[in-house]
Amino acid sequence: MAEQLLMPKLGFDMAEGTLINWTVQEGDTINKGDVIAEIETDKATIEIEAQVGGTVLKLLAAPGDSVAVGSAIGYVGEAGEEIPGDGAAPAVEAAAPAPEAPAAVEAAPAPAAPAAPAPAETSEFPGGVKASPIARRVAEERGIDLRRVPGTGPGGRIVKKDVEGFTAEEAPAAPVERAAPAAIPAPTVGELPTGPDVEIIDLSNLRQRIGQRMVESKQYAPHFYVTSDIDVTALLALRSQLNENAIDDAHKISVNDLIVKAAALTLRQYPNLNTHFYGDKVARYNRIHIGIAVAMPGGGLINVVARDADKTALGTMAAQNRSMIARAREGKVKPDEIEGSTFTVSNLGPYEVDQFVAIINPPEAAIIAVGSAMQVPVVLEDGSIGVGTRMKATISVDHRVSDGAEAAEYMRDFKALLENPMRLLM
Repeated sequence: MAEQLLMPKLGFDMAEGTLINWTVQEGDTINKGDVIAEIETDKATIEIEAQVGGTVLKLLAAPGDSVAVGSAIGYVGEAGEEIPGDGAAPAVEAAAPAPEAPAAVEAAPAPAAPAAPAPAETSEFPGGVKASPIARRVAEERGIDLRRVPGTGPGGRIVKKDVEGFTAEEAPAAPVERAAPAAIPAPTVGELPTGPDVEIIDLSNLRQRIGQRMVESKQYAPHFYVTSDIDVTALLALRSQLNENAIDDAHKISVNDLIVKAAALTLRQYPNLNTHFYGDKVARYNRIHIGIAVAMPGGGLINVVARDADKTALGTMAAQNRSMIARAREGKVKPDEIEGSTFTVSNLGPYEVDQFVAIINPPEAAIIAVGSAMQVPVVLEDGSIGVGTRMKATISVDHRVSDGAEAAEYMRDFKALLENPMRLLM
């Protein structure tokens, strides 16, 4: 029986993705796990792997199409097999899925079910307008009335490119109705400046998405912060010793790898911080997946995920991290490399930063911000003044999930691991 290739969900708040190109053609034979397409989300360009193997019977989406999460983008089966129904893709204006709070976090994720067909009545769409979530957001940011925008998507649906290419002068007048107010209105900062001394630059999708998520995080999550000053003399010495005996450059250990390992091992003692917050419930995870914040060449950030960071051998994790970070910066990450983090590390050590605080990545409960290792004056055990190598780290915690005492205890034990780094190898 022919099986659907589905648009995957890459993030708890993802509603759709844009197909950039196919890497297979109809009639090709593929295996489960083969890269079949590249899609663009608000986060990055991502390679999509086949969920099933067989012969590609039909490709339903074309490059440039915006497709809702869970919708079919193709069919795979045996050569010559008939496609169920008319082979058309389900309408992409299905209701956006709610954030996932797994009932049993250790259970394997259930297979994605085919998206239900979109309702025929446009009155079921917000404001009576059939438009994708991304199109709605872009229209809101630009002050565009969606009722005036012609839709070119399936069934006349308004997609992102329709809004971006919209010219008010060419549009028919909209019915006189009061538009729904924006949920989070932007502050009034005056008119956009003009003239030869200023250059106006559109924000990238990634930059806009980061801004939106960080505003939501700071607005709704009551952050508090705990900072520790850490002696990293032994840590840097251990790193040098390990790298002298590394198999190759790919397996060399970075300071960040050691920090990620320490953060993960400490989380074993503080499972309350290895959680996702969902309103009146918290999903506590039994596995520890550390998000690593990566600066993108064109600006913005993306998190890659070190899975089972507490259990994975340090050299293996270092090689995996290096590979994921390189792909992220090339815009070629895979879905499982950027999703599923339960706790995040943000390290600005390479930029000669003394100390900073980071904004929590929702729905996570905490994030650690790490500064540079610096030589500073210190008081030695005999009371004299000497030179030591110190690094400051600050944990940001959601006060709805935890309290100051727990965060302080976490940082105490995190510091102890980094100051006695041989324990990271046990």
